Amino acid sequence: MSSIIEGYNYDIFISYRQKDNKGDRWVSEFVEALKTELESTFKEEISVYFDINPHDGLLETHDVDASLKEKLKCLIFIPIISRTYCDSKSFAWEHEFMPFVEQASNDQFGLKVKLANGNVASRVLPIRIHELDNADIKLCESVLGGGLRGIDFIYKEPGVDRPLMPKENEEKYLNKTKYRNQINKVALGIREIIIALGHFGSQDKVVSKEIFKPVSKPPKSHKTIIIAGSILALVLTLLGYLIISKLIKPSENLEKSIAVLPFKLISDEPDKQYLADGMMDAITLNLSKIKDLRVISRTSVEQYRNPTKTTTTIGRELDVNFLLEGSFQKFGDNARLIVQLIKTGKEGHIWANNYDRNWSDIFTVQSEVAQAVATELYASITQEEKKLINKIPTTDTAAYDFYLKANNYLKIYEKNRDSSFYKNAVAFFNAALVIDPSFAKAYTGLASAYYERYYYETYFKEGFMDSVLVLAIKALSIDDQLDEAYYFKGLYYVINGHITEALDNLDKALKINSNYYSAYELKGNTLTWVLNDFVKGIDNYNKALTLIQGDERTSLLDNLGRLYLDIGFIDKAKYYYREVLALDKDLASYLGKLAWIEYNLENFEEALRLEKRANEIDSTRLIGMEYYYYLPSVYCQEAYLNANKWVEYYKKQGALPLDYSYRIGYAFWQVGKKKEAEYYFNQQIKYSEERIKLGRLWSITSDYDLAATYAFLGEKVNAYQYLDEFYKNMGDKYSLWWTIQIEHDPFFSSIRSEERFQKIVKNIEAKYQTEHERVRKWLEEQGML
Repeated sequence: MSSIIEGYNYDIFISYRQKDNKGDRWVSEFVEALKTELESTFKEEISVYFDINPHDGLLETHDVDASLKEKLKCLIFIPIISRTYCDSKSFAWEHEFMPFVEQASNDQFGLKVKLANGNVASRVLPIRIHELDNADIKLCESVLGGGLRGIDFIYKEPGVDRPLMPKENEEKYLNKTKYRNQINKVALGIREIIIALGHFGSQDKVVSKEIFKPVSKPPKSHKTIIIAGSILALVLTLLGYLIISKLIKPSENLEKSIAVLPFKLISDEPDKQYLADGMMDAITLNLSKIKDLRVISRTSVEQYRNPTKTTTTIGRELDVNFLLEGSFQKFGDNARLIVQLIKTGKEGHIWANNYDRNWSDIFTVQSEVAQAVATELYASITQEEKKLINKIPTTDTAAYDFYLKANNYLKIYEKNRDSSFYKNAVAFFNAALVIDPSFAKAYTGLASAYYERYYYETYFKEGFMDSVLVLAIKALSIDDQLDEAYYFKGLYYVINGHITEALDNLDKALKINSNYYSAYELKGNTLTWVLNDFVKGIDNYNKALTLIQGDERTSLLDNLGRLYLDIGFIDKAKYYYREVLALDKDLASYLGKLAWIEYNLENFEEALRLEKRANEIDSTRLIGMEYYYYLPSVYCQEAYLNANKWVEYYKKQGALPLDYSYRIGYAFWQVGKKKEAEYYFNQQIKYSEERIKLGRLWSITSDYDLAATYAFLGEKVNAYQYLDEFYKNMGDKYSLWWTIQIEHDPFFSSIRSEERFQKIVKNIEAKYQTEHERVRKWLEEQGML
């Protein structure tokens, strides 16, 4: 099959490593999809060379013959860049990539062509299916004589590096790129290059030369008409180009990800900063309700309130392609908002606008900005989303002012836990409700304040959460499309054990606001630690991770580390704990968690090395006593010294934590201090029995601790009683931690060989193994292993 341009044998040559087409046959699927897209992009048939048969006489062990050289005489060369493609010894690299670059560099068009818009493109159009090492990128760039610019088909998620699949749900991964859109982008890129090579419109140029060939001098009037017509045609062509380019933008097809940076206050009135923050929060929330956008949370952008970094750096750190910056001023009854939308990669200003309005019209401005940004990003907005964005929270601006002040005090309280700020927040929320009793968001604001007080100051006193539920229900009676009200209902039901109702309300919140990271996180917590549905738990945690950056990711990364450790994926657990370490948050603590993994693997020297590093970083830190019972007896003196250090430290604090009393007792027992050991064993028994009375939430670990203590003391009847309770109360809970611990715990040495004990161990292992395999299968299906 020949090319559409005479002298060339193919229009497109697809180059790839045969190993990249095994299994799911990714390259074959890509080529078929591209051919279909080309049929709807070009009027003429575009020829594609794709060697699907590895036995076609072009094996990597063979020399390149004249046949391949002829096939390489094409207009566009598309290499499928994988982890293994950039290898100077590979067949594809040595006999396809390099020869094409040399050949194209010396033919009539050259390797690089000037496009209609004035930009320059290479006739090598890379398709990347993996993230590359720097060495591979430099190798490609050294051959191409410039940056490696191509089209990505990469599934992006922490710990994952694989090709994007055709039927992928873009909500599952970080860049949310649609396979179908990427195929379209390739076809349009090909079309742009072929146009630049002079194929399309060439006949028109020839005809034009014939029409204007000066055979004889035309009359003056005709010349004027011709010149005027030419100028008009040129103007119309330019206008058409601008309009069409605007319509088909963005050619780069960037993911529609955005962060709204803290708005600056134009006036020198710091006491009005809460108004600028309120504008920023409202616009962020409006954007969050557009499902076609990925919007980074407000808490993640707070670190850039007074940025010293470039927008490119901020965009990279927040993992977004666009930023919205703003400045705000309120003077009397008037307000001014200045906003600008920035593309982060090239630090280009896409759109900017000034809004000078009456303060009473502020909600309309918030809506207009969000919809204008969505339009500039070519995000689709449903009618339902428009209704949500256009909804006015209150008709009274005085009530709204009180609401913004309350939010400001609540944010300060979240940072420093000073009760005076909490009281101010509550007072202003109530003041807003006095003015406007139908202000639904003021009810959820008050619910948020009560939850903060409940969680941080009253140690889970029930009265505060009852108030949270009442306020959420009241808010929904006014506005049944208020995402935060459903979230607080879900939170109440999680805490009170009504899991079905909790998940139902969290799903309602996420249906309204698909960028609600707290709802994803709470749902992930509930599914994982209450229902033990690790698959759905991981899925929701990963969605939450795409919406939050910086130190705010710590709890999510920690939960994923714990989750993977519990279900037996040790390498992934290490990955997430190291991700936390990369944030430099509580560094010593996470070195300790990595040490805990090594204890489980019986890599004792590595575990102790990590512990030592942690203590060098934080000299006040006590090595976790709970770790030391895993150590062989050769470490018993070290375990005792640490236990004694633990005891002395907490005596000075006025209260000894009782969770690991029996472990402390074990360390004392090992060095012959049996009287002290018995004291700690009795403390453990008393403490665990009290915990069991509190209910099932606390009983699982308490059952285990009692069983271990009684087994060590030789009281087998009590030991088996609590082991049976432990297994029964586990229910559907699975944990590699329990599986390893019960097998190796020295407290069970006296009964480990007994048939009854072995039966319990096998039952626990069977539970764990079933869930482990279920998770493994799902991870493999998602390409996450």
